[in-house]
Amino acid sequence: MSYMTIRQIRHQMCLNKLRDLGCEVVSLQGVMFYVKYSLDDFKISYMYHSNTDNTYYLERIKPYVVSAGDLKSEEDVVNAIKIDIQQFKNAKNSKNFETFIEVDTELSKTVRSFEDLFLYYNISREDTELIKDEIDKVKSLLKEVKDRSKRVFYQKDPDNI
Repeated sequence: MSYMTIRQIRHQMCLNKLRDLGCEVVSLQGVMFYVKYSLDDFKISYMYHSNTDNTYYLERIKPYVVSAGDLKSEEDVVNAIKIDIQQFKNAKNSKNFETFIEVDTELSKTVRSFEDLFLYYNISREDTELIKDEIDKVKSLLKEVKDRSKRVFYQKDPDNI
């Protein structure tokens, strides 16, 4: 007779909560989980896995990759995914939604390009500083745009801006 641990029971409850949200959850050998959600024709996907210290590492992998990092509990995973879905539902109402996805996808590609540049080439300090200066300009522009834009999502405060 097999017994479920309290952790397994809590995790099963969280899987049920994700399914109640409309997510499809696929378990990969019981330690990694693939979560899919469809918002009409728009697909959102996540991967998370349990760490040896009983935390969870979560990242959104579609429509573009972004890490949510290490989360303390199964409930934190569910809440992060729930809020992310709510944010995309809200953002999908924007006339600029497709452009937003395109820009974010390009930013993600840029991060990977910078990593390739750094890992495959010997980049001078001067060139690294040039790139850093341009990044600082983009960050400043993001703040300017935020300051002149109307906030439309209030269930959670922004993490990075």
